[in-house]
Order: sequence, then structure tokens, then C-alpha cells
Amino acid sequence: MKIEKKTIKVINSVSELHRLMSLPKPLHPLITLINHNDITTISEAKNESLILNFYNISIKKSFQGQMKYGKNYYDFDEGTMSFVSPNQVIAVDQDENRNKDGWSLMFHPDLIRNYALGKTIKKYGFFSYEANEALHLSEKEENKIENLIRNIEQEYQANTDVYSQDVIVSNLELLLNYCNRFYNRQFVTRKMVNTDLLTRFEIILASYFDEKTEMGLPTVNGLARELNLSAGYLSDMLRTVTGQNTQQHIHNKLVESAKNILTTTNLTVSEIAYQLGFEYPQSFNKLFKSKTKLSPLEYRKSFH
Repeated sequence: MKIEKKTIKVINSVSELHRLMSLPKPLHPLITLINHNDITTISEAKNESLILNFYNISIKKSFQGQMKYGKNYYDFDEGTMSFVSPNQVIAVDQDENRNKDGWSLMFHPDLIRNYALGKTIKKYGFFSYEANEALHLSEKEENKIENLIRNIEQEYQANTDVYSQDVIVSNLELLLNYCNRFYNRQFVTRKMVNTDLLTRFEIILASYFDEKTEMGLPTVNGLARELNLSAGYLSDMLRTVTGQNTQQHIHNKLVESAKNILTTTNLTVSEIAYQLGFEYPQSFNKLFKSKTKLSPLEYRKSFH
């Protein structure tokens, strides 16, 4: 049986993307809004994946079929909004019967490079979320997003002047800020789901210390993997629900465990550090003092 080899095609420009999708020449070299209904082909070969050197913001409405992002396929049966950062591998199935209602706004990093957004875009953690962590919009929220998208589209379709790019980037930043707000709303309204995640998170985190195995220090990425979440989504969810991100939870648990060992055993500070998973006792000392304003030995002495 012959196995078809999958290939990966890198797309570096908006013009190249339009050619690949059999679309008319783009009206702007660095940004484009693509209606999914206008796409006749997504790649030149069925087994070809794409690496897009763009930021990609998409809304899929009643999307039928599968989208592959990373290692997993996801089914979309309602309107969702997703975000992809540059240089990610994307593959969409080529089923001609799938529902294509929706759009994708793609912009090259060069569009925002000389603006504050070029540096602050990294704060929008949803660009690192997995596809199954998409944003589900209410009708009112979707209308707000659609209005901003149309503002951007109208601006790059109009005759350009010295203010055109400023207006486009300003609308982009406003769009991303609204998405931050809507994700925060989603974390809050999904209270039961997030409470379950928080419980599982606390159990997994506690296991690093209760079992006293050679597990090493817990990491943000490791905990996220065990919960089948992206690291960014886990931290943002925890920050919304508890006020602290994943790393802060790890540090708090480390310090609480250290306090318990310091007050109930005669282990040296170095032995405690190694037991907790630290490679260097100095790192343990620094973290403990930053959280308690006391060194481990000073804390132990305060109980005698």
C-alpha cells in the first residue's frame, strides 16, 4: 500500500497566499480579509499543510468538517473565533461539502512592526491557544467584532493616505482588546467547567509534593499538558478565576510545602530544596525569601 507523503508549504506574503487560494490580487500588501466562501482551493495538494507567516484571526459560523491545528483535529458546529500566530502549521480538510460560512483576517507582522502593537501583541495570550480553546461569541459580541473587521476592510480598500496604516492598526488593537474582554467573559461564564479544571489542576500540582517522587519541579507546560490545555489558556483561566497565573500557583505551593517541611523535620535547607525538586539550593532560598521576606532558616527559627 502506497503511503502519500505529506508536504509543508511556507507562505510568506499576502500575494502568495491569494495566488495559492485562487483569489484576486490583494488590495493591500500586508493585510487581507478572506471570505471562506471565496476559497476554491486551500492547498495545491490534498496532503499539503501550510505554514503562514501571518497573524490569523478567524470566525467560523456553522463550520462543518474538520480543522487541524497542531496535532489534533477539531469539529466546529457553531460560530467560533480562533487566533493563530505566525509560523504555525495549519491544515484544513478539503471536503467540498463543508460549510464555509466565515472569514479570516490575516496580517503580516510587518504591518505592526513600527507600532506599539508590534511589541505588545505578545500579551494577547489567545494567539497561543489550541483550536479547541476557541472563543465562542454571543450575537452582540459577534456584531461588535464584525463592525471592527468592516472598518479595517474599508480602510485598506480605500485610497491610501498617510493615516491609512495608523487607522488599520488602531482598529486591530481595539479588536484584540475586545477579544481579551470576551475571553474573560467566557472564563467567567464557564464557571462549572473552570471549577472542574481548577480542582484537577490542584490535584495534579499537589501530587508533585505529596508523592515525594523524583518528578522534579512542576512546570507550566507540564501541568498544561496533563490537563490537555495550552499553557497560555491555563494561565489566563487561572488568572481570571483565582487572580494568579500558573507560575504563581506553582510558587505558592512550593513555599507552602517548604514551610511544612521546615517546621516538622530537621532536614537541612539543601535537603529540602532537593526534595522539592530544585537543582540548586540557592534558587530555593531566593524563591522562599521573595515570598515570605525570610530565609528558610529564619522562618524555621521563628517557630522555636
